[in-house]
Amino acid sequence: MKFPKNVLVCLAGALLSAAAAAQVSGPPLAYIAVADSFSLPDGMTLGSTSGVAINSRGSIYVLNRGPHPLVEFDARGNFVRSLGEGFFERPHGLRVDAQDNIWTTDVASHAVYKFNPEGRIVLVLGVRGTAGDMHPYGHLPLLNEPNDVAFAPTGEIYVTQGHGKGEPRALKFDKDGNFIKAWGRKGTGPGEFDLAHSVAVDARGLVYVADRNNQRIQVFDADGKYLRESRHPGTPCGLYIGPDQALWLAHGHAGQVLKLDLQGKVLGVIGKQGKSLGQFGEAHFMAVSAKNEIYVADTLNWRVQKFVPKAP
Repeated sequence: MKFPKNVLVCLAGALLSAAAAAQVSGPPLAYIAVADSFSLPDGMTLGSTSGVAINSRGSIYVLNRGPHPLVEFDARGNFVRSLGEGFFERPHGLRVDAQDNIWTTDVASHAVYKFNPEGRIVLVLGVRGTAGDMHPYGHLPLLNEPNDVAFAPTGEIYVTQGHGKGEPRALKFDKDGNFIKAWGRKGTGPGEFDLAHSVAVDARGLVYVADRNNQRIQVFDADGKYLRESRHPGTPCGLYIGPDQALWLAHGHAGQVLKLDLQGKVLGVIGKQGKSLGQFGEAHFMAVSAKNEIYVADTLNWRVQKFVPKAP
């Protein structure tokens, strides 16, 4: 039986929506959501919150698409400062490295920015406002919709790119930002991506990429050699690996946060779809504090939610 083209489009959309809404089963994690975790000055609001990260002092950074794109809170959620007003076009990923430098990705300006702890930009990867593969003069690589950034134990920098228009791939730089190599292309096979949304590196230097539209996490060695993958029906968005080497996944439109082992086995789950406390519209990126508190940036509900361990 043949279906009209418009019916096939609708069916494809329905299948994609069903995949995006897939709920992962697993034991519930012993956490509770906390209301009103952050205070802001009168008249200040956050826009769509795309990223969250924590520095060595426990300060919490929130990246959002409002007029104050990068906001710092202390460990108790009190407002400290805001950065980057009028600077970002579409902020996306946020990380803090071991030296408390703040890294942001901007998918619309095609650049990755490194701020020092005082808030000054000290390194730019890519060329602001220019998408592509290589600078016309051939001396540095361009980026095309950079999504996320991560750091190896030895200092190398990894960037994932491609948010629907740019070629999806992973790029590797040395600790000073000099280009080393890139790998990947659009596809469904090993080492190929359909939206390389997030990246994380474990203590051994293995590289984990959330291949969102392929509904999987791919694992590579430090040089980009494909090792294995784990399947996660839905929209695996944000990866985080803490000092205990647990692999955390902000699971997008499924509205869940998953705790995984490094092989991708589900160890525990919190959250579901919705707008109430403890629920998500899109669990986009996340971070875990030294006190095992979980912070999750939700782009659709315009908030970062905090989860704390339940009392024994």
